[in-house]
Formats: sequence, structure tokens, C-alpha cells
Amino acid sequence: MRLSQGQLNLLERCPRQFQHTYLEQLTSPTSLEQQERLNWGSRFHLLMQQRELGLPIQSLLQEDAQLQRWINAFASVAPEILTPDITSQVFRESEHCRTLQVQGYILTVIYDLLIADDRQAQILDWKTYPKPQNRRALQQNWQTRLYLYVLAETSDYVPEQLSMTYWFIQSEDRPQSLKFIYNNAQHEKTAQQLNALLSQLTQWLQRYERGEPFPQVPLGSKFCDLCQYATRCHRDRYDEVTSLQHLLPNLVNIQEVPL
Repeated sequence: MRLSQGQLNLLERCPRQFQHTYLEQLTSPTSLEQQERLNWGSRFHLLMQQRELGLPIQSLLQEDAQLQRWINAFASVAPEILTPDITSQVFRESEHCRTLQVQGYILTVIYDLLIADDRQAQILDWKTYPKPQNRRALQQNWQTRLYLYVLAETSDYVPEQLSMTYWFIQSEDRPQSLKFIYNNAQHEKTAQQLNALLSQLTQWLQRYERGEPFPQVPLGSKFCDLCQYATRCHRDRYDEVTSLQHLLPNLVNIQEVPL
């Protein structure tokens, strides 16, 4: 089984949702707003990939004024990324893919841009939404953990030579970034967390083959509020019952009305 960072995030957040999405291939219609965000992200990633490959991008920019504004703003704050020194001995590759086998699972990562020389390697990732306020949440996201872990495991670099930078293109005034420096302690911790999660997945898969579904999150979890499988998991009914319990008066506290 191949696993990406997105699948690990979902597995850790809600195993039952992982089951419905990846094992049973259940889907729900994407809202217009979600689809628009996905389209924006795809267009920007395509633009950056073609630019890195040296392919013409003018036609893309002429068709999309928003892309033109984004790329101009990005060039003003990070010119070293868009106009690299071609005389230096630096490895650069857009959409760089790596795989790592752990416990029989194939972990797959795709870096938007990998820049490496004899001293360090940098993973860059493009995000077409504003910079988040919670840095720690992004650090704990499996994209950050898995991307750095796989690079350390599949290269000659020690963890301290690795970093990952997220660029948030659609931030308020100009593109902003968050950079995470890796180290050996983080690497060992990620290894433990990854192996524990994969071991749990193996157990859940074995039980699933015997007819036992993956575990659900606790009743009342906020993850159920917007989940497309809430009805299938009978979690929307829980919300209705809970609401009624709050609305119905406590009969014990109602005073008797004399006739």
C-alpha cells in the first residue's frame, strides 16, 4: 500500500474516515468554493514547475492576472528562488519525488522544489492560502514530518543539514514563509511516531478483513461537524440528540402551578 502525507494525516485524525475514503473509495461532490481553491493551487504549481523547467510561462500569465500578481510579488520577496545562480553547483528539481519503504508500506513524497548542494538540502512548498497563525500545527502536520524524514532516510545528509520552507503566496501584503529546521531528535521522534502509526494501521487492516471497521473518533468530536461521512457514521444523529437534550427543560426543576 502506498501512503502519502495526506493519508497519514487522515489516518491519525480519524481512522474511520480513512477507511471510507481510501479503502472503500467513497467520495462526495466538491463545493464550488473548494474546487476554485484547488484550481488556483493547481495553476500556480503548474506555473512554478514550467518556470523551473525553463518552459514558456507568458501564455499562462496573460490568461490569469491573479497568477501574474502572485509571481511578481513572489519575485520581489524571494528573488534567489526564482533567479538562481546558474554558475553554482546546486541541484534543483521541481516536483521531485522520493519513496521509502517502512513496514511494507511505500511512503511517497513529492517536493514542489528541492534545492541541494554539498552543505544542505532545502524542501520548498507552495501554498496558495494565507500564512497560518499556528506554526506548531504545521510543524506537527505529516507533510512537514514525512517530507523531512524521507529526505534524511534517502540521502547522505544528516538531519541538521535539512530544512523545509512553506511559502504562502496569498498572504496579506506580500508572500510570507515559515521555515522548519530539522535535527536528529526530531528525526528519531518522527521514526517512532511513524512506526507506531503504521503498526496500528496493520492491525486495523487485519481486523477490517475480518469485518471489523476502523475506529471512530470520540462522540462529539469537532471533526464530525463537517465530515461528509457523518450520516454514515450516525454522528449527525448524535448532534441532533445532544441539541434536544439542551433544549428540553429539566422537568424536575419545573415548579407546580397551583390550580
